[in-house]
Parts: sequence; structure tokens; C-alpha cells
Amino acid sequence: MQLKLLLPILLTLSFTITPSSNAAEFKKPNIIVIMVDDLGFSDLKSYGGELNTPSINAIANKGMKFSQFYNASRCVPSRAALLTGLYPHEAGLGHMVSDLGSDSYRGELSKNSVTIAQVLSSQGYLTAMTGKWHVTKNWRPENVKENWPLQRGFQHFYGTLPGHGSLYDPFGLVEGNEPTKLAEGAYYTDVIGKKSVEYIDEAVAQDKPFFLYMSHVAPHYPLHAKPEMIAKQKGKFNAGWDVLRKERHAKLLKLGILNKDTKLSPRDEQVPAWEDEEHKMWQEHRMEVYAAMMSHVDASIANVIDELKAKKQLKNTYIFFLSDNGASPEGHLNNTIERLGTPWNSAVIPKKSPKGKPVKAGDWVNTPIGAADTYGSYGVKWANVSNTPFRNHKTWLHEGGISAPLIVMGPGIEINTLSHQPVHIIDLMPTVLNIAQVKYPTTFNNESIKPFSGQDISQVLIEQQPLPERALFWEHEGNKAIRKGNWKLVAEYPGSWRSVRAYPNKGKWELYNIAKDRTELNNLAKTHPDKVTALAAEWQQWADDVGVKPWHNFIKMMKTD
Repeated sequence: MQLKLLLPILLTLSFTITPSSNAAEFKKPNIIVIMVDDLGFSDLKSYGGELNTPSINAIANKGMKFSQFYNASRCVPSRAALLTGLYPHEAGLGHMVSDLGSDSYRGELSKNSVTIAQVLSSQGYLTAMTGKWHVTKNWRPENVKENWPLQRGFQHFYGTLPGHGSLYDPFGLVEGNEPTKLAEGAYYTDVIGKKSVEYIDEAVAQDKPFFLYMSHVAPHYPLHAKPEMIAKQKGKFNAGWDVLRKERHAKLLKLGILNKDTKLSPRDEQVPAWEDEEHKMWQEHRMEVYAAMMSHVDASIANVIDELKAKKQLKNTYIFFLSDNGASPEGHLNNTIERLGTPWNSAVIPKKSPKGKPVKAGDWVNTPIGAADTYGSYGVKWANVSNTPFRNHKTWLHEGGISAPLIVMGPGIEINTLSHQPVHIIDLMPTVLNIAQVKYPTTFNNESIKPFSGQDISQVLIEQQPLPERALFWEHEGNKAIRKGNWKLVAEYPGSWRSVRAYPNKGKWELYNIAKDRTELNNLAKTHPDKVTALAAEWQQWADDVGVKPWHNFIKMMKTD
């Protein structure tokens, strides 16, 4: 234990959010939360992958990695959970940003929730956000702005309100509350880094601690990256998805992230063997652009870390790095929504690039992507690699959908440590508030505030002590899960993906011993019916408490993008 580093925050991290009476003696720490969009569990080198991200690797080497960090399976619910410490349904975002007629599915942050930024800004922190917001249905400038970042506690905001868009011409880009545009030739990921540095400089100039939420759109589609960054990825993926999945699995075992007995899940049923793939060079190119996007993200993080060093702030700063869900299988072959087989007509896709070229939306065989006049993805074939060794993807609640990297560095955290504690994205709010010596309010803006559902994980970060056993819960698009101890109960529902996958267990509970079978290959539901009954009852009680509704009630209301 690094006692010299730990001393300034011993009073803070006493595993209570009540600050000491002597807290004024200590400078409150800065806190940076970096979220990326659709990064898979094993993409980073520190998690067994090939992606070149030296700055993220450095954070991992100087901090703690989590092998069992869970998100909420998709962008909107994960963001709601991160910001509020509540389960998504409690925060009003049980699905996406559409009002489905129930308080738990309003498509807006609930008035009875409070964000990290609202709490910290009321306690002397400078609060700033860059990047993707995506927790309001009212993202157009003419809409009400009560759930825009500035109205939810951030003193500065530069970013996009909707879920995705061109990285050369971002849709829904605003600064503060006003629409804006990228400068000619600019690239969104780079600007997120530059704006983040500006906000850090302002906080330092004012001698204020700061909270920075750096919410990257990358590597969500469209896969956009600069040619020189794409060129650096050449050849990294020419072994193909079958070999790379095996290599990643072996590295995860060697790194100790997976139990030594963890098996690799079979190739996804939608993916052919690499040797049977007809367009290998094109497929490699798609993954190269994806990797290049993360190199851009890493460079933006490098800018922030360099500035922290220059301003002598790094030693007093906590950095959290995470992904909002598992890798995405969403593909748009020939400009169709592959899961539906219908035309892809998204309002956020620009008709022309900033230089006036028509944008060719979708994935077209042997057509390069990455430039401003493209709008492509890498599809389920590479998502299956990104989620190695797990089954399923973003949206589902098997491990491939909800498992992601979480890396934390900061004062008192031993370098290059690995935790196998199951933690959840709802835990970030209480942990951040504890680090900041700030109480969670019971009322805010004359509204009663729901108690957070997450748990402070400071004792894991600082003391490397286990958390008490608890149940963790999920529901998204009818998919549902509960994990308690080593047991996980999970069920899948086809939702809007019915045309591309078989559902042999549609709606049926599956039971797994995660300690022995993290990849969920041995369904024990028939051999442990009492365990299924008990966990299912506990899940149902939670679902009733937070306002989960039967998904079939909503299917006809859904508008798919």
C-alpha cells in the first residue's frame, strides 16, 4: 500500500460519504470519468486485445483493472445509471430516449434523480462535460432543455445530444446550450480532448477541484478515422476472427483476468468461419478503422494526462475509464438495418460531407470506410471478437452485452492491481461522491431524491477488500438478468432483432455458475430448479420496485433507428 499517497484521503475513504470535520485541511481530488461507446471486453491490450492505446494502458499499469465490471447493456441506460447511481428504470430511462407512457420509460432523467454534476457543482467543484449526452428525448434546439447538461449540473458542456453522428460533422453538436459546428477540417474525437484540456485549465486557474465527464462517441458507428491513423493498423487483423478470438482468450487467461478454467464461447451463429469469408481484405479494413478510432481516443486522453502533469494535478486526480456496453453487432449492409432487413433512414446521417461529397450510408462490400463521405460499421463478425470470450453483444444481458473494462487510477490505489469483485455502473456515483467528501442529498431543487442503488467501492479501490454479497439486476428490451454471488440467472427476448438470430430459449431462464462458467456455456436451470425459482422471484420483486414493464407491451410503440 502506498501510504504516502493514501494519507491525504484516509478521512475521505472511510467508506462513508460523511466528510471529516478536518476535511478542509486537504485539497479535494479532481475526478475524471472517461466513457467510450461500444468498446468490447477484450479490445484493449490490457484486456488481451490488439488495439494500440498506450495512454489507456498506462492508466491500467498505474491503477486497478476490474475483471467483472458490469454496465447496463446499452448506451442510454448505462449513461443514466452512471450519472445518477440509480438503475435506469429508476432514473426514467428504462429503454432509450422515447416516452413509452410510464415513469420508468419517459426517455428523460427523472426529476427525482440527481446527477453527479449537480451534487459536485453545489459543493464547490467545477463541473464540465465533453462528448455524448444521450439521456434526453428533447435534443433539438427548439425543445425544452431541462435535461440538457447545463440544466443537470454541468457548468460547461461541449458535445452532442443524440446517440451517434459523423465525427467530421457531428449531428446535434452544442456548446453550452447553443448549437455549433466543428471548424473546417476538425475531427470530433480530437476536439473532445482539446475542450477537456480547456476546462481543466479553467478549474486550475480558479483553484477549484474539478469533475470532468469525457464521454466519447467512438468507437460507435459510423467508423470514422483519419487516413494516417487507419494506416497504422494495417495487418493487425489479417489472421481473421477465429484465430484472434483464440489468441485473445489465451491472453486473458495469462493476464489472470479470466479464471484458468474459463472456456472460449463458440463463434456466434451469424458469423462464418474466417476461411469461408469471401471478402477478407474488406473485413480486415473495417476492423482497422475501428481500431484507428480508439487510437484517436487514446491520443485525446494523452492530451488530458499531459495537461494534468503540466498543471501538477495528476497526483491529485482520479481517472475512471469504462465502456457503456459490450461491442455492437449492429450492421447496415447495403444501407439496410440488418436485424430487420429494412431500409436505414436515420435522420442523423448527413446527406453530404463537409466538403460537399454525397455520403454513402451503410456497409457496402469492398467499399472503404473511415472518410467523411462514408457511414459504416464493423458488424457482428468483429463484435464477436471484441466481446471475446463471451456470448452475445450490446443489448443482451449475457456477459457479452454487459461486461466491459473498468480501469481506475488515483491517490491511494496500488499500481497494476486486478480486482475480481463484481461491480456495476450504478456504483460510480456513490464512489465519486465519497472520494469528493460530499453527501448524497435527500432533496434537490425542491424535489425528493431517490436513494442511490449503487454501492461505494472505495474499499475495493483503496483497501482491496471485498464487498458484501449483493444482488445485481438488469432489464433491457425484455432481456433480463440477476447476479447474486456466483449465480447468474438470465433470459433473452428477441425484441427488434428477431430476423437475424434464433431464440431457442426465448423467454426461458438460464442459470449459470459464473465462478466456474463465466462464458455461460453450461445451463444449470434443469439441475437447480430451486435456485431458478428463488432468483427469479428476487428479480421480479426488483422489477416491480423499479417499474419494469413487460416488453411485449412496448414492441408496437417502438421506432427503430
